[in-house]
Amino acid sequence: MPRNRAIAERLSLIADLLEIKGESVFRVNAYRRAARAIEGLTEDVAGVAARGALTEIQGIGKSTAEKIEEFIATGTMQAYEELASSLPPGLADLMAVPDVGPKTALLLHEHLGVSTIDELEAAASAGRVRDLPRMGEKTEANILKGIAMLRRSAGRQLLGMVLPIAEELLRVVRETPGVERADLAGSLRRGKETVGDIDILATSRSPRKVMEAFTGAGQVEEVVATGPTKSSVVLQGGLRADLRVVKPAAYGAALQYFTGSKEHNVVLRERAVRLGLKVNEYGVWRVRDDRRVAARDEEKVYAAVGLPWIPPEMREDQGEFAAAEEGRLPRLVRAEEIRGDLHVHTDWSDGSEPVEAMVGAATRRGYDYICITDHSQSLKIARGVSEGDLRDNIAHVRGLGERGGIEVLIGTECDILADGSLDYPDDLLAELDLVIASVHTRFRMDRGQMTARIVKALESERVHVLGHPTGRLLGARDPYELEIEEVVRAAARTGTALEINAAPERLDLRDSHARLAKEHGVLVAIGTDAHTIGQLGNMGFGVSVARRGWLEAADVLNTRPLKRLRELLRSERGRRRRG
Repeated sequence: MPRNRAIAERLSLIADLLEIKGESVFRVNAYRRAARAIEGLTEDVAGVAARGALTEIQGIGKSTAEKIEEFIATGTMQAYEELASSLPPGLADLMAVPDVGPKTALLLHEHLGVSTIDELEAAASAGRVRDLPRMGEKTEANILKGIAMLRRSAGRQLLGMVLPIAEELLRVVRETPGVERADLAGSLRRGKETVGDIDILATSRSPRKVMEAFTGAGQVEEVVATGPTKSSVVLQGGLRADLRVVKPAAYGAALQYFTGSKEHNVVLRERAVRLGLKVNEYGVWRVRDDRRVAARDEEKVYAAVGLPWIPPEMREDQGEFAAAEEGRLPRLVRAEEIRGDLHVHTDWSDGSEPVEAMVGAATRRGYDYICITDHSQSLKIARGVSEGDLRDNIAHVRGLGERGGIEVLIGTECDILADGSLDYPDDLLAELDLVIASVHTRFRMDRGQMTARIVKALESERVHVLGHPTGRLLGARDPYELEIEEVVRAAARTGTALEINAAPERLDLRDSHARLAKEHGVLVAIGTDAHTIGQLGNMGFGVSVARRGWLEAADVLNTRPLKRLRELLRSERGRRRRG
């Protein structure tokens, strides 16, 4: 929901600016909590405000509610504008760079006079950052790496941010009278982790009505161009969206063509040429007499060149043609095959909801089980759970048992400490149903040290899953230095599952690593890492990664029914074997 994200971002910026001004940490954290609360809502915040229920949201007080209502009505917050105008310009831009927090941004401005990312890059490249207080060569190098990462991701947004917007636009198109078929195309349909724009394809008996509905949608900020077959708009937030309307007889060919990828389509066209055919967005044509032999359906387009239909997520020219020819296309895992969420946080650590609320939300999703995995004791910033509190939590969850058709499991997201040891003693970990081991600190260890650290953790017989294995945050933090193949081999040797973390900003493992895990016989666990009820809905993004990694249901730990899951988790050293 774009409005929710915009408000959450504005509240986060207020927190950053207050931190720069040296305001109370309690006031700063209050705005951060409010931002997380709005971001985690499962409905448009305007609806909550309309029924006067903003202050019923945990973390939203009267003053914050007034600011949210002001933004809904005017598109701005006077408190933010006043704060921004009281500080040097450009600080918010500088804070977009990883490792540049509010205080660092102010330091850079005051000592070097920089107020843009270009100026910061020039200063760091000239070696001027390293001499500042609390800086140094390593920090300077990391700032340059962060700027490079920002430039790589420029113009692209997270799949998890774009897809809900695209689906709402698609709904507008599909509900327009006369529309026969409509689908998302492009990188969205292929489930790419970041997206440059939205592509929608439709067929209709009344193209003009479809274009009017599309260009008049509530998210549209500017109409760039509109015509009888194509319209382009810019949405709130700057995202571009295109709609193409084609004839029913050519719909399948157009959908295949505009889904891509470019690399996949090049190989498809080359294959067609060898068969005396040509392929374009209008169909598959026989060259000798220019007769169209397939176009209406994608399945027939692929069949015309001697192939079975290839799922969109596999269309990257990464071996899918050979697999199709040899009858080896996998039956990709589907979201409805996921039986439970194995990575969920509550207000026992840094989540926003009590256990019972998260369990109820998981029940409504039709899950068979949910595992509560709050942070371990060393992660103070996330209110990590002490040993004594974890024992109490275990007893609490055991008392819940099966509730309304769902089984509640108790686990932990246990920190992997710098030396590879775990953050809880072995006897306490043994009492849990599931142990996810994750790195949350010391991200800048060199490749050998980080690899050894993680492999040592995998060798603990208490660890079931390696959480977000490479530590990346899309557009904000590169993966840490890691020999991923060595980690995958260690997981295969120890029977440890690797996580696909479905949080849109993580999607870690990435698709190619998930495929590598499959090739080594390593199971993958898909977890949302949910900290709010709304984030339980992110499971589909993890499934998209799994599908892009060619995973089938048998490759995913939490497609198992509860009884089989328990057997796998309790069995001896190779407890995550297939079965």
